[in-house]
Amino acid sequence: MSLNIFWFIPTFGDNRYLGSKEGSRVSDFDYIKQIGVAADTLGFDGVLIPTGRSCEDPWVVASSLLAVTQKLKFLVALRPGLLQPALAARMTATLDRLSNGRLAINLVAGGDASELEGDGLFQDSKERYDAAGEFVDLWKDILAASYKKDEVNFDGEYYKTKGSKLLFPAVQKPHPPLFFGGSSDAAHELAAQKVDLYITWGETPQAVKAKIEDVKQKATKYGRTIRFGIRLHVIVRETEVEAWEAAEKLISKLDDKKITASQNALTKLDSQGQRLMSALTKNGKARTREELEISPNLWAGIGLVRGGCATALVGDAQTVADRINEYADLGIDTFVLSGYPHLEESYRVAELLFPLLKDNVKEKLIGQVYSGPFGGVVDSDEQRAV
Repeated sequence: MSLNIFWFIPTFGDNRYLGSKEGSRVSDFDYIKQIGVAADTLGFDGVLIPTGRSCEDPWVVASSLLAVTQKLKFLVALRPGLLQPALAARMTATLDRLSNGRLAINLVAGGDASELEGDGLFQDSKERYDAAGEFVDLWKDILAASYKKDEVNFDGEYYKTKGSKLLFPAVQKPHPPLFFGGSSDAAHELAAQKVDLYITWGETPQAVKAKIEDVKQKATKYGRTIRFGIRLHVIVRETEVEAWEAAEKLISKLDDKKITASQNALTKLDSQGQRLMSALTKNGKARTREELEISPNLWAGIGLVRGGCATALVGDAQTVADRINEYADLGIDTFVLSGYPHLEESYRVAELLFPLLKDNVKEKLIGQVYSGPFGGVVDSDEQRAV
């Protein structure tokens, strides 16, 4: 099975230490561009661009990176309820055309009531999932109809359209790949019916296996097969000791006050996935490596103060590669990774980890680099200093 490795662009800022401004970076265009270009040249398949009011708009960010990247795909959030499906279809087709087929869509139903209400969306969890399913149906219909120059009429509970027409079709037929993640039964049902790839946050292999089996079983009822992905942080170093030292350093500026404040904010979210992530840190009460290493080399320390994905694979390159392969053996083919700071960690992942992954990942690496007798870089064929 081929593996797809995505990186992450932190459009809300970057850090050397969680919970501290020391060593922090503003995610302006220059920094975002550095990470995007690095991910492109290092051989990552794509980048996840996050969404939410604490982030820059993902569609604008992706558009800004089109001209400075060549092969990199952009996994961009689509938020049902914040825009009409017809407009979303037009935006999708335009970005897919201008990127020459480098767009993937991350369907996000949302779980922060205060944020959603601030954006003008007043729906409970059931309504959000019902509306998201209807949104996807209409979005797909409009994109598919564009290849035949047909119009779409739709009369649903949440969305209606009359004579909707998309004049410029997307490059990827019938539409760019649709990702979606969620831990509730309603989320699994939506994934089984509507999406191309179900993505989970980094739980233990046993928990991830159970999710995959549940979504697969549900998808079978609809005669569908879907792919699977996982979202993880990575702390990879040349040795196991160095990796765990880096993990401890990342949270070394935290204190009980910062952790408690973060956990109090996270408990307000209407998200089963977030509740599962918070439980991995005992709702912020865990402190030691023994408490936070919830599975071999799977560390939940990031979840002490960060919402969303809370776990990191920590270790030397071979160990992290082995853990990735364990998830791949469960049926996961797409890994959306990140690490702090994101620019430096992208190089560590590419240089240390990529050569140990499956052959299709190795083939994406830029040509082999050889060291000269005095530490310079030499050409691989004629051993000339370059």
